Amino acid sequence: MQVAERALFLWNNEHIVSLIAQNRTVILPIIFEAFERNIESHWNQAVHGLTVNVRKMFIEMDAELFEECQRNYAEKLAKAEEEAERRELNWKRLAEAAAQNGAADMVTD
Repeated sequence: MQVAERALFLWNNEHIVSLIAQNRTVILPIIFEAFERNIESHWNQAVHGLTVNVRKMFIEMDAELFEECQRNYAEKLAKAEEEAERRELNWKRLAEAAAQNGAADMVTD
């Protein structure tokens, strides 16, 4: 927790923010997912609040880039959900096939 808090406090430094602003097209796509996960579910309120503040800073800095990252993140989540559903279906099919083969083996014994 302390590491996350300290790292987020760096965003209060004007020099760091100016460097980030200059390189936001590289930095934001890299850190976006971590920020969103912090906002969605971080247990520590200080980390959550600091993350929200940094997120607001990026929105103000470059709303278009932020929206693009948001779309990419949403697509990634949707793909992960589809993959999980596909995996679940494959396991169900495998279990059904195994159950049918088990029943068929009992009949032939």
